[in-house]
Amino acid sequence: MDRIYLDHAATSPVHPDVVKRMIPLMTEVFGNPSSIHFFGRQSRQAVDEARAVVAASLGAKEPEIIFTSGGTEADNIALIGTAMANRHRGRHIITSMIEHHAVLRACQYLEKQGFEVTYLPVDEQGNVSPADVKAALRDDTILVSIMFANNEVGVLQPIREIGELLKDHQAYFHTDAVQAFGLVPIRVDDYHVDLLSVSAHKINGPKGVGALYVRETVKFSPLFYGGEQERKRRAGTENVAGIAGFAKAVEIMQETMSDKQQEYRLLRETMLSIFAESGISYAVNGNEDRCLPHIVNVAFPGTNVESMLVNLDLAGIAASSGSACTAGSIDPSHVLVAMFGKESDRIRSSVRFSFGLGNTKEQIAKAAMETVKIVKKLTTK
Repeated sequence: MDRIYLDHAATSPVHPDVVKRMIPLMTEVFGNPSSIHFFGRQSRQAVDEARAVVAASLGAKEPEIIFTSGGTEADNIALIGTAMANRHRGRHIITSMIEHHAVLRACQYLEKQGFEVTYLPVDEQGNVSPADVKAALRDDTILVSIMFANNEVGVLQPIREIGELLKDHQAYFHTDAVQAFGLVPIRVDDYHVDLLSVSAHKINGPKGVGALYVRETVKFSPLFYGGEQERKRRAGTENVAGIAGFAKAVEIMQETMSDKQQEYRLLRETMLSIFAESGISYAVNGNEDRCLPHIVNVAFPGTNVESMLVNLDLAGIAASSGSACTAGSIDPSHVLVAMFGKESDRIRSSVRFSFGLGNTKEQIAKAAMETVKIVKKLTTK
């Protein structure tokens, strides 16, 4: 069976050129980058060069990049580290109801530490309103965290407008850009963000490595204690091979971003046109005018998401019901609940397809036709 992978929003295959870049850093350049001898200096050079690449991709300064174990750690540092270091200025935080759990659960932890968190709603298209952010702002608000683009429905949030709102407020502005990085050009100064999270494995880099941009004026407390790595901001020996692979993925990302945008829009149109021509009942979740091109979250009325995913897998198609971080959970998608309410049929009948490296128009057409067959089978009475 020829299997078709349509779950790139959960993780993406590692680009062959990334693998090539990493191998020498696991076999030949193995020194600890904190060591001052030749072997250590070799590794340090690889980390420094990678930092320059990641910083340049965001329009940031090199010292403003902290390498992490991934997006979750980056989000945790941004929220918990910043909140703890600035609690003398206030204890109020603003976020949205559709954030990744790395943000939401960090906020829940902070609530237990005495912070107050305002969770902003979204409309039925998944949009956070800048007016709601403005209304929620208080004198004691120290942090606002709104994701750049949602990982389940792909909706792009009004980050530029929110950044403008916060320019003259004491609150730091964090955005989780893990899903958007690589498909949307991001310059931190253009969006007036103070902290920004990214992850390698969403852009065809290795798992277990990410980065947090921290504007040089931001005060935060480290979460790890031990060595003095990452300028004393993130203790622990750096994942040199992973960091170098991340940088290579970023270089490839920058060279191919425009082509990928066009390619994924074509794949999206291919899938949705087949659904439309088939006569099945379906609805796209999220704002189709402001969305990432590679994510298509679709509700199929009369179906059950578990049955859909099982049947898709049996047909050789990998898709998902939302965030991979909630795999195994019986709870409905918190994103779809926020958009449509707990009683909506959409939270029980929606599937996320996401495109990426290796997908072809022919694959997408086949996957769409197989999906149509499954929907017809499940809805036939």
